[in-house]
Amino acid sequence: MPETPVEDLLRSLAPQVLGALVRRFGHFDTAEDAVQEALIAAADGWPRDGVPENPRGWLITVASRRLTDLLRRDQARIRREDTVARWTPPERWLAPPADRPPEDADDTLILLFLCCHPALTPASQIALTLRAVGGLSTAEVARAFLVPEATMTRRISRGKQRIRDSGLRFAPPVGAERADRLAAVLHVLYLIFTEGYARTAGPGLLRADLTAEAIRLARLVHRLLPDDPEVLGLLALMLLTDARAPARIGPHGELVPMAEQDRSRWRADQIAEGVALITEALPRGVVGPYQLQAAIAAVHDEAPNAAATDWAQITALYEVLLGLADNPVVALNHAVAVAMSTGARAGLALLAGLAGDARLADDPRLPAARAHLWESEGDRVAAREAYRLAAALSTNLAQQRYLNARADRLSGDPPAETNEGVPG
Repeated sequence: MPETPVEDLLRSLAPQVLGALVRRFGHFDTAEDAVQEALIAAADGWPRDGVPENPRGWLITVASRRLTDLLRRDQARIRREDTVARWTPPERWLAPPADRPPEDADDTLILLFLCCHPALTPASQIALTLRAVGGLSTAEVARAFLVPEATMTRRISRGKQRIRDSGLRFAPPVGAERADRLAAVLHVLYLIFTEGYARTAGPGLLRADLTAEAIRLARLVHRLLPDDPEVLGLLALMLLTDARAPARIGPHGELVPMAEQDRSRWRADQIAEGVALITEALPRGVVGPYQLQAAIAAVHDEAPNAAATDWAQITALYEVLLGLADNPVVALNHAVAVAMSTGARAGLALLAGLAGDARLADDPRLPAARAHLWESEGDRVAAREAYRLAAALSTNLAQQRYLNARADRLSGDPPAETNEGVPG
């Protein structure tokens, strides 16, 4: 169900209001409770009474009052338990210091930095980002990652506790720390998008709500950091990849590999925007991994059909990407690109070199790639066994069905010549 204008406004304002309260008062978890109550009040009253002239200021005022009540109540409880004999509000609560940013500052980026602090586990980073910045309820975050709500509640609570115990300041990181924290933010958004585009488990292949949220948050970071080339690259990568989503699923929910997709169903507006973004990013200096992946996605998306794909250019881009980091998935994709540009045997030789990499031991993509290349070489037995292995390793039902169907085809008569690729 589409959001109403008020719901859409509240969703966009929620992280700004939470950031403002955490900057002023601290107490990340209590501030979040106060913001949620302010949002509930707005969702109840604004459709009836009208949106206030300054909706963000209204929410900050209401949430601040509620936060003060919660803190006073908490202190009263502490006094009753005789944990402390007396409590005096910290001076910083009573009068804002002169160097404090103005109340209308957008603290969303600082909030993202806080949620993606490297002291937290990746799972906690993702959960806190979706909860605090994305505005998803704990139940929604739990459903997105197929875990019980109680499990997700504990995960989010542990993340908040870690932030509270660490004494982290609510302030933008500086120097080398800023680059590291931004890298963590971009990685978390990338993981959210990837889970939405190719979910690791469950009946369906796509989670459009997660891909849309990742793109929304990437746009937000781009608005706050418009000159960062890797931010541009990540947003471009998401748009160029998500553009294929309408053609990636068949009429019965089956996976459709890229080579078989109806490219007229790809979202042309997203492709145009993504190509423009990556074209803008690449000349800006040092080229990072998100820019390179976006450039690869652009080569795929700009090809009028599968046969016209410039695999030599894709191979060259993967080689540059391999030079940036030791990533076995990049090495796997490079091997497939080599196979498509110079022949299956060359690709199989590269894949053989990945067989001992423990990081790919349980990854269905390695046997799936082998299966496709063996099939193109005419080794039906090896291809069928590899497809079966890939299906057994996959935890996504749509991928399992696709891989088993490929294996079943190889059990019968030899198929007609095809131009099929590995799933994409």
